[in-house]
Amino acid sequence: MSRINTEGVRQRPIPKPESAVEPEIKLTSNNDNLKNDDHPAGPVKHGPPMQYFRIACFAVFFSIAALAIHSAQLLGAPLYFYNKDYFYAWQAVCKQYFALVLITGTYLFAPTVIRISGDASVSGQLRQFPDGRLECDFPERLVLIANHQIYTDWTYLWWVSYTAACHGHIYIILKESLKYIPMIGPGMMFYNFIFMSRKWAKDQPRLKHRLQQLSTRHTGPVLGRKDKSGLDPAWLLIFPEGTNLSPNTRKSSARWSEKSGIPDMKHQLLPRSTGLHYCLEELKEGVDWLYDCTIAYEGVPRGSYGGQLYTLRSVYFQGRAPKSVNMHWRRFAIADIPLHSKEETEKWLLDRWREKDDLIESEEEKKHAQYIETEVRPKSAWEPLQLFAPLLSAYLLCNILIKLINLVLTGRLSST
Repeated sequence: MSRINTEGVRQRPIPKPESAVEPEIKLTSNNDNLKNDDHPAGPVKHGPPMQYFRIACFAVFFSIAALAIHSAQLLGAPLYFYNKDYFYAWQAVCKQYFALVLITGTYLFAPTVIRISGDASVSGQLRQFPDGRLECDFPERLVLIANHQIYTDWTYLWWVSYTAACHGHIYIILKESLKYIPMIGPGMMFYNFIFMSRKWAKDQPRLKHRLQQLSTRHTGPVLGRKDKSGLDPAWLLIFPEGTNLSPNTRKSSARWSEKSGIPDMKHQLLPRSTGLHYCLEELKEGVDWLYDCTIAYEGVPRGSYGGQLYTLRSVYFQGRAPKSVNMHWRRFAIADIPLHSKEETEKWLLDRWREKDDLIESEEEKKHAQYIETEVRPKSAWEPLQLFAPLLSAYLLCNILIKLINLVLTGRLSST
């Protein structure tokens, strides 16, 4: 396994912010004008018959896996009334299994190149195995922020938590409507994901309750390996933009820019700091680091939107996954973030987003930057089979109980 040291960290310098001057923003997308061959991932690789076949295969794979995991979640639900520590440990295992579903599904149906770079703040924390797999030596407790380009951003970030062995302890802040998706929504509720309605009066008490749970000390089996404080592992994922980049959200960002007098971004939406400030204030006693990931997708034309180019259909069924997913990492000590003032926190976050915007804009830097090149995939072909372990265990346990009951009843009948 190769370790990237300080000298060899594949660093991409952050250019000095140029976004202080208000950029020219196109409020309409060029996606509809792109010819088939002009798509950044090239022409459609699978015709309609193969697409339908891939859809059927994906539906069978995902439905069986999701049903197995959700059944396992329900199977462990009674633990909540017996011992909450064991309940949360069980759900963490189920969360690991769902991460394996996402990783395996992406590996089989939407393989793509992942390029990982970082600045000096993450030096030595990025490793690559001889077989090409990535390992991130990130802390078990952190707050993770990222720009939001397309719907599958969270999939790639969840995969990163897998490379850090924390994929069972990730908590994502999502919009409330997602919890009403059949089976998936209730599953995410079991995972203690945080659903936001975008109305702070309603969201603040809910967020406070969830963050208090993440700050509660436990002595059960979910206890982290390295954390000595008694706090469970926890990765809290926040998209400060609140939603992904699209024509409608771009217009909203431009309106907010005009109203507030804050120059808009060229490749992102203006971030909102209220939720992040609150989370950092609540967690600062038990979390030391904030990790920042800049995500960019190769070849997205200026004025277009990755979310429209890389739809679920395009990525998983047409064979047009991103040419490469580029992820640039850096970290900040939460103690150094100006949380004493909401205004200062907002300015700090806006400065970081300017740096992200200039990093995405800087094509020459992207071309010549050094990076780890890898892919989203499980450790082995057999690892995804683990997701059926809870159901198999339940079946074996029920089978043993039935046999014991039969033996008892048979013994009583014979004695009479």
